[in-house]
Amino acid sequence: MNGSDTLVSGLNAGFSESGRSLAGHVAVVTGGARGIGLAITRKLARAAVAVVVNDLTDISHEVAHDLRRDGYSAVGHTGDVTDPAAIASMVASAVENFGGLDIVVNNAGYSTYASATEMSDEQWQSMLDLLLTAPFKIAQAAAPYLFDGARGRSRRIVTISSVGGITGSPGAAGYAAAKSGVFGLTKTLAKEFGPHGVTVNAVAPGLIRTRLTEGRASGTDHVDIGDKKMPLTDVPMDDLAPLVPLRRLGTPEDVAGAVYMLCIPEADYITGETVVVAGGWMP
Repeated sequence: MNGSDTLVSGLNAGFSESGRSLAGHVAVVTGGARGIGLAITRKLARAAVAVVVNDLTDISHEVAHDLRRDGYSAVGHTGDVTDPAAIASMVASAVENFGGLDIVVNNAGYSTYASATEMSDEQWQSMLDLLLTAPFKIAQAAAPYLFDGARGRSRRIVTISSVGGITGSPGAAGYAAAKSGVFGLTKTLAKEFGPHGVTVNAVAPGLIRTRLTEGRASGTDHVDIGDKKMPLTDVPMDDLAPLVPLRRLGTPEDVAGAVYMLCIPEADYITGETVVVAGGWMP
């Protein structure tokens, strides 16, 4: 064995002896059955995390079924996270099925489009309810379980924000305001939950290719979100790729990687931060 082999062997032994992994942790992922949420769900499940997959529709149970078929631990949860009863049942599902709750990923979301002068009260409030109030209420409901350090596991809250919350998002005032509010909520919860050993961080994606960002080039002018039909933008995503320093659009897996990074035990001392996943792009 040469010197480099000895070094690699030593490093591998150190990692294996540390026992620091996410195996056995329990997570809830809101909006976890599609797009970015699905990528996060799969990433955590493949790291041996038991996942409660939340979605507005029963596709959550289909995703969980597929994960179980592949040997992972998952259950589906159908519910609107703007409904306090749905939040309570989602947290209860984690505790009843897997014995506790260690990781909360607030991912559920979509955007409404209208100029600030034409945006309705309903459009404005729907963004605040879903993108800001729901993560706050979920943190409240999860806190008693996250504060339980007796399980000896990393405890995390990660909320998906957006580059639009940093720069503003013309035509989506409610979305941008709510996503910006996530930064303040994240920093406040990090300070309040920190003494209990819980880290709280955010991830701000940039131009990510999902069904909600494909635009009308995808062949439709809307996407069904539960019982709502959400309009799509007219801007073809591929036209924006040259603006990104890495010269490509992001993928849901890129965002899932950042969420995973914030969840692993090696991130125990990172809290109150926002990780921007935008390939160097900032409008």
